[in-house]
Amino acid sequence: MPQVILLKDVEQLGARGEVVDVSKGYLRNFLVPRKLAQPATKGLVDAARNRQEAAERARVQASARSEESAALLARTVLTLPHQAGDDGRLFGSVTNADIADAIQEARGITVDRRKVHLEEPIKNVGTYMVVVELDGGATATVKTMVVEQS
Repeated sequence: MPQVILLKDVEQLGARGEVVDVSKGYLRNFLVPRKLAQPATKGLVDAARNRQEAAERARVQASARSEESAALLARTVLTLPHQAGDDGRLFGSVTNADIADAIQEARGITVDRRKVHLEEPIKNVGTYMVVVELDGGATATVKTMVVEQS
């Protein structure tokens, strides 16, 4: 059975970049005409293996950076001044976009606003624990204090 390198993900066969064994007919009649695979040579197999190792190293480094950022955010206390009435209710609200901007300003860590998990926008003065999901998959809880603007 010849070995091939997959150029695209193929259902029930493998993912892009993998080296797999297939029958000659399947290779000749299905995979090659659709540009899903190419015959594996020693050089191509080595190159594919190097690409997979580089991707794995990059994933590990991104995960480590994400964990460092999560540890930094866990120690962070955000203070967000906002206009409020006498009873402590805010004029408007503090949204996940406001919190993402405050994190960017305070620590220089870019967080997607959709990854800031607020059940509903903050509408009262007080202290809140906000869960933030980072790109590498790590999560951090950021202490957020909403204070009355003077």
